[in-house]
Amino acid sequence: MEAILNFDLSVFRFVENYIWNPVLDVIMPIITYLGEGGAVWIAIALALIISKKYRKCGVAMALGLIGSLVVVDWIIKPIVERPRPFNLEAWEGIFNYPELVGKPSSWSFPSGHSSSSLAASVALLCTNKKFGIPAVILGLLIAFSRIYVHVHYPTDVIVGIIVGAILGVIAAYISKRYYPSLENKIRMRKAAKSEK
Repeated sequence: MEAILNFDLSVFRFVENYIWNPVLDVIMPIITYLGEGGAVWIAIALALIISKKYRKCGVAMALGLIGSLVVVDWIIKPIVERPRPFNLEAWEGIFNYPELVGKPSSWSFPSGHSSSSLAASVALLCTNKKFGIPAVILGLLIAFSRIYVHVHYPTDVIVGIIVGAILGVIAAYISKRYYPSLENKIRMRKAAKSEK
């Protein structure tokens, strides 16, 4: 555990010394808020679900988000119960919190923003590369923003990215495998109702 904390602290120090700057101090909180509650991903998924052409993509994103919520927020976080970096007793007096965003009260490991962002964006990438590539870039920016604003350990974010990417691939597979048959059943029911 000490080696992990040393790694986390060294990454924080690198960010503080070489990446923190007044411009990113404005931009990164905005990017981090895009991932709050999966808001940006929910909005994109709903927009795609409304569109008949891209509905399967939206369904894949929605499945990824649900998977992230269940696996990360309902299972892993309550089991691990890792305190946030600004609440870690071992770092008292040595941790620099920039006060760019409010302090979250939930457990730290893994990063929910990172997991939900990658689950949604990878699901979209697997179903539509044109939309998926910019979505993954945004997802990675949201994940990095959690380190920049110092509300997650770097290892929280790394694990969140990995878990989210796996969930995104699974969600895309489920969507590709089962959505067409579900759509056919819905179409058949509508046809049967219209005949009556």
